[in-house]
Amino acid sequence: MSYVPHTREEVKEMLKAIGVSSIEDLFADISEDLRAKSFSLPEGKSEFEVKEHLERLSQKNNSFLISFLGAGFYDHYIPAVVDALVSRSEFYTAYTPYQAECSQGILQTIYEYQTAICALTDMDVANASLYDGGTALFEALMMAFRITGRNKVIIDGGLNPLYQKMLFTYTANLPLEIIKLPPQVGQVERETLYQHLDEKTVAVVLQNPNFFGTIDDYTDIVEQAHSVGALVIVSVYPIALGLIKTPGEMGVDIVTGEGQSLGLPLSFGGPYLGFLACKKQFVRKMPGRVVGATVDKEGKRGFVLTLQTREQHIRRQKATSNICTNAALCALRALIFLSVLGKTGFIELAKLNYDKSEFAKTVLKKIPGVEVLNTPTFNEFTVRISEDANEVVRKMLTKRFVPGLPLGKFFKDMNNYLLITVTEKRKKEEILRFAEALNDAINL
Repeated sequence: MSYVPHTREEVKEMLKAIGVSSIEDLFADISEDLRAKSFSLPEGKSEFEVKEHLERLSQKNNSFLISFLGAGFYDHYIPAVVDALVSRSEFYTAYTPYQAECSQGILQTIYEYQTAICALTDMDVANASLYDGGTALFEALMMAFRITGRNKVIIDGGLNPLYQKMLFTYTANLPLEIIKLPPQVGQVERETLYQHLDEKTVAVVLQNPNFFGTIDDYTDIVEQAHSVGALVIVSVYPIALGLIKTPGEMGVDIVTGEGQSLGLPLSFGGPYLGFLACKKQFVRKMPGRVVGATVDKEGKRGFVLTLQTREQHIRRQKATSNICTNAALCALRALIFLSVLGKTGFIELAKLNYDKSEFAKTVLKKIPGVEVLNTPTFNEFTVRISEDANEVVRKMLTKRFVPGLPLGKFFKDMNNYLLITVTEKRKKEEILRFAEALNDAINL
């Protein structure tokens, strides 16, 4: 237990011990204009009174908003078993499993997580060391750079604009030429993409569904890219893989995505989970670590870090990445979520998202001043409205709805565009009320 001084003499002795004459001297490095002029602190309260005060403050938060917001981060239902299992102390106290003999539990969970990601994406190998969807995409790009040795990258305009900013930031001082295609609400404009594709291309970076919600089949783009020796990287929305064609089926080389929708709460911005999977031939260029299954000298099954091409291990300056920690607890949440649902349950979840979104599109199309712009979609779609989207959002908030993302925040000339998301949590009655409120916000 730490000691707290009680008398002036004790305080003076402590100040003397650290070489200052007064408490004011502790703040000498802070300029006068930045210091508080006075401290108007209330009287102390008991634990009970503090808790009661905080509860009253929390009740001022608007906790009854019905959300149709997505854009890469989604309001999905999380089964109670996810929190119950991940909260066990042997999981939330586990860290990097350097010593296999002491870490069989966490190593197995990582191995099973990798297996689940491979099954989900239809790819050969997955790792478990990435922070979020954006940094996972950057790591995939660097991986492609190491594989091809080229320096030209083509980024589709339908890629999440937040991910685009992250890629441009991370690569600002690297010898890469980045070609950014114009944003396209619908499917990728093949002719424009192919005009830029040549023998200098490292990779084509795509998203499925794209940021505007449009589903695409990139098989033809993959074939065209491979014909000039370029790779294809696709960022995916994992829940959508319960219905749409998988990256593996398309022949994609590297797959990344944000795993938040797999049992992670939104939590005001994280922590989240980036996943990355690739073809087996590229595994030694993959960043982070890969857990593998093996047997000990007695023939018993065990788990080890099979590949760990990180700088703090044997690779040093030849390391594939500077990822210095892992996202094992978040990965465990995703694993439990996928295991609880199983293949059949996961497909049913995807169908619920699709069906409810299609119902919402049907209802919204009937509203004067609302035009649904894209199809096919999964659970997210773009509408053009007759009013400024920011103003419509403001009106909808007063009616307890978050109606989606105003796209003018990210794209020029899209002030009348709204990106709307419908997950399995949205009830039919909520969708109908949402449509009624949107009609009022636009037409009254």
